[in-house]
Amino acid sequence: MAAIAVALVFAAYLFASKKAREDYRYAAERQLQIIALDLESTLEKYETLPYSVAYLPLTSQLLASPADAGLVQNLNATLKDIQAHAKVAAIYLMDSKGLTIAASNWDMPQTFVGQNFNFRPYFTEAIKGNAGRFYAVGNTTSIPGYFIAQPVYPAGVARGSTAPVGVIAVKISLNEFEQAWRSSEEAIALADKHGVVFLSNRTAWQYRSLHMLDEVVQRDIANTLQYVGSRIMPIFSLPKAERDGFGAYVARPIGRLGWQLMLFPAEGKAIRAGLQASVLCCLVLIVVAAFLGVYDQRRRRLQEGMAAQVALQQAAQELEHKIAERTGQLMTANQQLEQKYGKLKETELLLRSTQNELVQAGKLAMLGQMAAGITHELNQPLTAIRAFADNAGTFLSQGKVAQAAENLAHISHASARMGQIVGQLKGFARKSPQAVSAVDVTEAIHAAVRLLHSEFERQAVQLELSLGEGLHIQGDPVRLEQVLLNLLRNAMDAVENSAIKKIYIHLGTEQGKAIVRILDSGPGLPDEAVQHLFEPFFTTKPSGKGLGLGLAISSSIVQAMNGVLSARNSAGGGAEFIIAIPVGQAG
Repeated sequence: MAAIAVALVFAAYLFASKKAREDYRYAAERQLQIIALDLESTLEKYETLPYSVAYLPLTSQLLASPADAGLVQNLNATLKDIQAHAKVAAIYLMDSKGLTIAASNWDMPQTFVGQNFNFRPYFTEAIKGNAGRFYAVGNTTSIPGYFIAQPVYPAGVARGSTAPVGVIAVKISLNEFEQAWRSSEEAIALADKHGVVFLSNRTAWQYRSLHMLDEVVQRDIANTLQYVGSRIMPIFSLPKAERDGFGAYVARPIGRLGWQLMLFPAEGKAIRAGLQASVLCCLVLIVVAAFLGVYDQRRRRLQEGMAAQVALQQAAQELEHKIAERTGQLMTANQQLEQKYGKLKETELLLRSTQNELVQAGKLAMLGQMAAGITHELNQPLTAIRAFADNAGTFLSQGKVAQAAENLAHISHASARMGQIVGQLKGFARKSPQAVSAVDVTEAIHAAVRLLHSEFERQAVQLELSLGEGLHIQGDPVRLEQVLLNLLRNAMDAVENSAIKKIYIHLGTEQGKAIVRILDSGPGLPDEAVQHLFEPFFTTKPSGKGLGLGLAISSSIVQAMNGVLSARNSAGGGAEFIIAIPVGQAG
């Protein structure tokens, strides 16, 4: 019986799937006929357009006088107007050598004017006096289209009585068909005479062939740049997911170039129809089997009734026992859960207390680190004050009151700067936000140089500046000066024992960032020290000359302004420190 049922189900599948294939193929042929009529109608609609444009007086006049700018402009405007009303992609005029001298897209970036298309088959055919037709991807616009070309003869000369003097071509876009086909579940494709698909609702199939092409055809396609010179591979070489639907198809010839319009009926529909028939057959067999089994079941039901009643009573008793047992387990589990919840609350309170202590410890550690760094930075303005005070005393003893006043002004500025630095430490203790404003980088560099002016003179260090004007960043001007002062002090220390003591500061922009480069003529940085320069308490200076915090603090300040502080050895010798901060962005 089972073998007979399987055979009936299989027979139902074969019959239904075969019938569905025939129905779908007939429907596909009707759908293909409608598509073919629409496509052929569109192709034929534009057949007379280049023929008519070829008879325009302006066309032959321009070919006779191609250097006449007025004629070129008039024909360009005329072709653009015709193109807009005819709703074609482009209309253009070529001379006998294939050079485009006028086009409807003359004012577009990808204009055809000046392009030579003598390698296209539609030109070679039209220049012989025949109508030229070709489908290709535009080598200027990379947009595919159908080209129709007609020869142009001199004015007053009968058509065909002499050699053409030029060619008029019309480019027609077929993309609207491709868009319309996308609504179809079945694959639709339009292939050329070689079997190369150039229009399809399956994007992966485009510019692939129905079969393997020989080398002669491949060379012919490449020479005409029909499909942008790419080598054509068959559809069956695609991954399985992309070639889905490729198989048996119905086809109709289209156009005058040996094209073939194909529709691939969905095989899955036929399979689904067969499966549905199989399922229906199974249901019928099940119903029949059910009827046959009803009688036997009714006979047994009376016998099983008593046994079922006894089993039901036994099951009810077991169920009551299990319910009572499970209830006890749930009560025990609930008590354990309450105990664990209490411990969890205690743990959470302990965790919160510990977390608060850790946050406070972190604040104190950060405050201590910043205080140590700012103490290090205060040494710079103190040194400047001492130098300016010495100079002011010297100037006063010499009776140079103006110079002494200038040094006293510098002392005042350095004192104010010390106040600003100390104020930053107080601000950190108060948890106040950093003030962000527009900072003139050039002015910040000049301010730092002024503070160290006497140091440069005392150590006989030559300073060379290369600065622009009007370059601003968003940040803290005082902190930027701190960074510059620290880097300049390090540069002065580096050239202290050099034969040539020179420091170079350059300001510029790269990729939307302000770039400050500080180079010195010192011995450079040890290779093993470069990767540790910006670590706290790391220094290359002798003991007692530095805490190793200056570069670490400077790097943190630059990072707070969304910038980067880096160091390297210059190709010309010495060390180079680079500050890169975005222009006009908040830090």
